[in-house]
Amino acid sequence: MSTENHSTSRASWSGQLAFVLAAAASAIGLGNLWRFPYLAAQYGGGAFIAIYLILVVTLGFTLMTTEIAIGRKTRQSQLTAYSRLHKGWGFIGLLGTIIPLLIVPYYCVIGGWVLKYFVVYLKMALTGVNLMGENAVDSAGFFSSFISAPFAPFAFGLVFIIACAAIIVLGVKNGIERSNLVMMPILFFMAIAISIYVICLPGSGAGLKYYLVPNLSSLSVDGAFSIQLLGKTILGAMGQMFYSLSLAMGIMITYGSYMRKEDSIEKSVRRIEIFDTLIAIIAGLMIIPVVYMFAVKTGMDVKEAMNAGPGLMFITLPKVFATLGVAGPWVGLAFFTLVTFAAATSAISLYEACVAAVCDLLKIERRSATFFMGATICFLSTFSALGYGPWSNVTLSSAFHAMGINGEWTNGAFFKLQGLDFFDFITNSVFMPIVAVITCVFIGWIKGPNTVIDEVSADGHQFKARGFYSFMVKYIAPLLILAVLVSEVCRAFKIGGWSI
Repeated sequence: MSTENHSTSRASWSGQLAFVLAAAASAIGLGNLWRFPYLAAQYGGGAFIAIYLILVVTLGFTLMTTEIAIGRKTRQSQLTAYSRLHKGWGFIGLLGTIIPLLIVPYYCVIGGWVLKYFVVYLKMALTGVNLMGENAVDSAGFFSSFISAPFAPFAFGLVFIIACAAIIVLGVKNGIERSNLVMMPILFFMAIAISIYVICLPGSGAGLKYYLVPNLSSLSVDGAFSIQLLGKTILGAMGQMFYSLSLAMGIMITYGSYMRKEDSIEKSVRRIEIFDTLIAIIAGLMIIPVVYMFAVKTGMDVKEAMNAGPGLMFITLPKVFATLGVAGPWVGLAFFTLVTFAAATSAISLYEACVAAVCDLLKIERRSATFFMGATICFLSTFSALGYGPWSNVTLSSAFHAMGINGEWTNGAFFKLQGLDFFDFITNSVFMPIVAVITCVFIGWIKGPNTVIDEVSADGHQFKARGFYSFMVKYIAPLLILAVLVSEVCRAFKIGGWSI
C-alpha cells in the first residue's frame, strides 16, 4: 500500500512473533478473565482444566489452523475469503462477518464498563475515598445504577470505541502490531504479579486446591460416575474454547490474511494456544483463591460467589478487594488496568475483522472503512448500552406484542433478553457454532483437507499433524461443534433441563 491500501496490495505482520502476539491478544479477552474461572469452579477445578487443555490442542488446533490457512491462502478477510475458494460457498463469509459486526458493539459497551471501574479504582487509590460504601457493601447497587443510567454507559463505551478506532486507523503494523507490543507484555506481567500476590495471601491454599486439584465428585451423582455430567463438562469446555480462542469470528481468517508465507502456521497456532491457555489459568489463580476465601469468610456458597459474567467482575470482586485493607484499591486498580488491556486487544481484533471486510468488499482505504465501521458500531452499541436503562423494555417479546403477535411462546425467557444478552446469545451460542460446522464441512468434504494442508506446508514447512488434522476436520470437529450448538439452544430454551 502505502502498506494499508487494500486496493493495491495487502498489509502484513513484520514477522511470526508479531502475528502470534496479535492472535494471542485477540484470544485473551473477557471470556478468559470471567468465564474460565467460573466454569473451572463449577466443573471440578483441575478436572475441567484437563478437559479444556485436551480440547484446545485437538479441536481448537483444528479450527484455528483452518481459519488461518484460509486467510493466508486467499489474502482476504472472512467476507470474501470463502467465495475465493468456492463461489457457491461465499455465504459462509457473510455469516462470519455478521458475527464480529454484532459482537463488537456490545463488547465495547462492556469495555466501557471496565473503563468506568478503572476510573473508579484510580480515584479510590489516589483519594482513599470508598465509592462503593464500606467493604463495598453497595457494589451491586453501584453497578446497577451505572448500567441503568441514561447516558453514562453509552459515553464510556463511546470512549472505548474511539480508542480502538484510533489504533485500527493506523494500520496493521503501525497500529495493531505496535499496540500489542505494548499492551501484551504489560497484561502478562500484571497478571503474573496479581496472581503471585493472591497466592501469597494467608489462607489462599484452600482456594488454590479447589481450583487446581481435580474434583471428581463434580462428575458424580450420589457417588456414582455420571456420563451426563461429564458430557456437560466437555460441552462447557468446548463453549469456553470458542470464546477463548476467537474462533468462528472472522478474526483468525483476517489476521491470517496478513501472515507471511515464510512463517509457520502450525508453530504459530501451538504458540497461540500456549499464550491463551496460560492467561486463562493465571486468571483463575488471580480470582478463584480470593473469591473462595471471601465465600468461606462470609458463609456464601463458592459456586454462587463465582457467578459468571458481570456479577463476578463488577459486584463480587469489589467486595473481595475491600477485604484486603489499604491494598484493596490498588489491587483493584491493577486488576481493572489488566482487564482494560484484555478487553481492548480483543475489541481491536473484532473491529479489524469488520474493517478488513469492508476494505476487501468495497476496495476502499482503511481510514474510510474505519470511520464507517466506527459509526455503525456506535449506532449498534446503543441497544446494549441503554438496554438495562431507558431501553430496558425493548425486547423481542415487546416487539412481537407491538406487532400484534401475542403467543405464549413470546413470553419465554429468550424473547425477554435485554439487548446485550440477546446479541451475546445469538452470536456466541448460535452463529459461531453454525459457521464453524459449515466451515468444517466445506473444508473436509467440499474442497478437501488438502486445501489447508497445502497452505500449512507452503514454503517448505512440515505439517506434522496433517493426518490428525484431516481426520479431525472431516469427522470429529463437526460432531463436537454440532453438540455445542444443540446444547446451547437447549440451555437457552430450557429444553430437557439442560444447563451449562
